[in-house]
Amino acid sequence: VQLQASGGGLVQAGGSLRLSCAAPRTITSVFNSQIMGWYRQAPGKQREFVASITYDNRINYADSVIGRFTISRSNANKKVYLQMNSLKPEDTATYYCNQGGQIWGQGTQVTVSS
Repeated sequence: VQLQASGGGLVQAGGSLRLSCAAPRTITSVFNSQIMGWYRQAPGKQREFVASITYDNRINYADSVIGRFTISRSNANKKVYLQMNSLKPEDTATYYCNQGGQIWGQGTQVTVSS
């Protein structure tokens, strides 16, 4: 598996989750040069951008998650993280990790109950 996403689950509104995505098969120097991102797809909706982080830590967020979600990366461990706080029911979706704008992970389910 190229990308391994984990950390999803069921949480009440207002709770927190931390997603992780590992790229164990990627050469470290390659990972260190790539943009990494998180996307999500809710049932019946298109996949949407959540957050991204470049190799030099330039970060972008979707407006809907600003102030609540934090993306970070560990180049040494070839991982990217998404800390999600103050979760809302509308955050319920399958969350996907993206590597270099091209490679997708298998997705991890996040369900937020009201």
